Amino acid sequence: MALTACGGDGGNSEGELTEVSVGAMPIADTGPLWLGVEKGFYEQEGLDLEVIETTGGAVQVPGVLAGEYDFAFANIVTGMVAHDQGLPVEYIINGSSVTGDPDEDVAAVLVPADSPIQSIEDLEGTTMTSNNLNNVGDTAIRAAMDLNGYEGASAEFIELAFGEAMSVAEQGQVDAVLLVEPYKTIALQQHDARIIMHPYTETHENFDIGGLLATHELIEGDPELVEAFQRATARAMEYAQENPEELREVILANTTIEEDIIDDITLPTFRPEFDREAVQVIADAAHQHGVVSDPIDLDELLPEEYTR
Repeated sequence: MALTACGGDGGNSEGELTEVSVGAMPIADTGPLWLGVEKGFYEQEGLDLEVIETTGGAVQVPGVLAGEYDFAFANIVTGMVAHDQGLPVEYIINGSSVTGDPDEDVAAVLVPADSPIQSIEDLEGTTMTSNNLNNVGDTAIRAAMDLNGYEGASAEFIELAFGEAMSVAEQGQVDAVLLVEPYKTIALQQHDARIIMHPYTETHENFDIGGLLATHELIEGDPELVEAFQRATARAMEYAQENPEELREVILANTTIEEDIIDDITLPTFRPEFDREAVQVIADAAHQHGVVSDPIDLDELLPEEYTR
């Protein structure tokens, strides 16, 4: 693909747009992409962006490698696993981060109201659910337990969709569940669940949940297109952070989140830059717990210009 005209002001004198696509799950974390399209940020950079709905990391990385889309939103551990496997992808910009509030975050470990589990200490030796195994959720829980002085390796995980997890816990088949928004809010409102901890924020107050990936071929072969996408996405993230009500509206329009809870869900923090220290903590945990076979070289995974 050739970018016809793209500069710092985002203008395109000929009015021609380059078609680009991004694979992304329809969740709150990817809301800035839709908001950026709606506000014209991508068009101002000469891009006609299509957001293609995906189901998760299992298809996002293969999809971007196969050329099904140019960029993909993937959680931070998915990118690490891809890097560990020698796949030629890397992050080009951050996507979403935690709130930094230990009492209110986008992901939580919850239990039924009558559970004997009262604190992170009680999670040792328990069985929990995660929507994907050896990924960001279970890795963050193990890391948070380790950092608080408990044995993260003692916890066991079973793979279960977010929408099914709370009912399984209420039946006594698992001890605790990992839920992200909107499932966290649904569990609190409809299942009388209790929050035990927020594993992402417990791991690091600036925990980066996920970012936008591209292949080495695209990054090296069409740097102008990549830079245009980065600029537009950075503007979209900054706008989303400053205008949460508009963000909630675009999330409602592009996801299955119900209108009656859209105002109650916790939104991530949006900033273009990765926090290197925070990413290193989860990278170390991924290696310690066997999610990746070798230590992750963050210089090869994160974009220098969008890492602080």
